[in-house]
Amino acid sequence: MNKEKIIKIIKELIPYLIILIVVVTIRTFFYTLVLVSGDSMVPTLENNNLMVLKKRTNIERFDIVVIDTGEDEIIKRVIALPGETISCENGVYYVNGKKQEEDYSKETNYCTPDHKTTIEKIELADDEYFCLGDNRDVSKDSRSYGPFKKKQIKGTTSLRLFPFKKIGRVE
Repeated sequence: MNKEKIIKIIKELIPYLIILIVVVTIRTFFYTLVLVSGDSMVPTLENNNLMVLKKRTNIERFDIVVIDTGEDEIIKRVIALPGETISCENGVYYVNGKKQEEDYSKETNYCTPDHKTTIEKIELADDEYFCLGDNRDVSKDSRSYGPFKKKQIKGTTSLRLFPFKKIGRVE
């Protein structure tokens, strides 16, 4: 092969290499896809929903987040933020003493997976979040694991891509 042919081939490959680098960069640092596994976020999300995960984002109350537990990745909703105090009485959650309106969750009258109706005040550290599933009856969340550290939260998700009939923003 002569030098001119090699240069021509390299010039033809450059756009594809740029596209590959851009896609890998976006996926690594900004966005990726996640698949919902299980029913802990019903009715908001269902098993096998395909979501877009936004990395490197500010986390706010009621955001849906993906958490790395060390064993698995789970999808939950942020109920309390760093530095706040959370408690639960008769299935109602209070953050800093203020009742949380939770119209997205399935109703339950208990605060823990073992059906206790009260959680004494939990004070969150400066890097901790209290996250719960919307379907509290089946969700394994901060009630089981305890508060999650910021470094465990991979990002937020609010865009469903599949099933196609439900494509769009979720809250």
